[in-house]
Amino acid sequence: MSTVIEGIEGIRAAVGRHLGWSPWVEMTQERIDLFAEATGDHQWIHVDPERAAAGPFGTTIAHGYLTLSLINHLLPQVVEVTGVSMGINYGADRVRFPSPVPVGSRLRAGVELTAAQDVPGGIQATMAVVVEMEGSDKPACVVECLSRYIR
Repeated sequence: MSTVIEGIEGIRAAVGRHLGWSPWVEMTQERIDLFAEATGDHQWIHVDPERAAAGPFGTTIAHGYLTLSLINHLLPQVVEVTGVSMGINYGADRVRFPSPVPVGSRLRAGVELTAAQDVPGGIQATMAVVVEMEGSDKPACVVECLSRYIR
């Protein structure tokens, strides 16, 4: 169940709150292969299970940017902003990939609304997103996502 924030004033009021966690999603080899096709990044550590088995992680791992891109899937499952005409992905700050994501891993995103700044026509929200990997002490990805909500 997602956290619902009502409009621009609701965003301001929610600054400093942890908004919750998304459901878990599995990192499959199919997802990794499709990302490799879409981006042209066919490095063996991602797409060659046989060679990767002998590599440093013992299996294939997800591309860092694949893990980052899953935030577009996970974030709306955590927070929904209503009472605005639209939301726009404005960018990201401080992206890090502290831990590799082996195929078969399960990931989820935790979200905290850390800042809100007025912009022409609306507000810009900064959300600290931590992509957690089940069973790991280190996150798979940490990022500050910038979203603009227009009245």
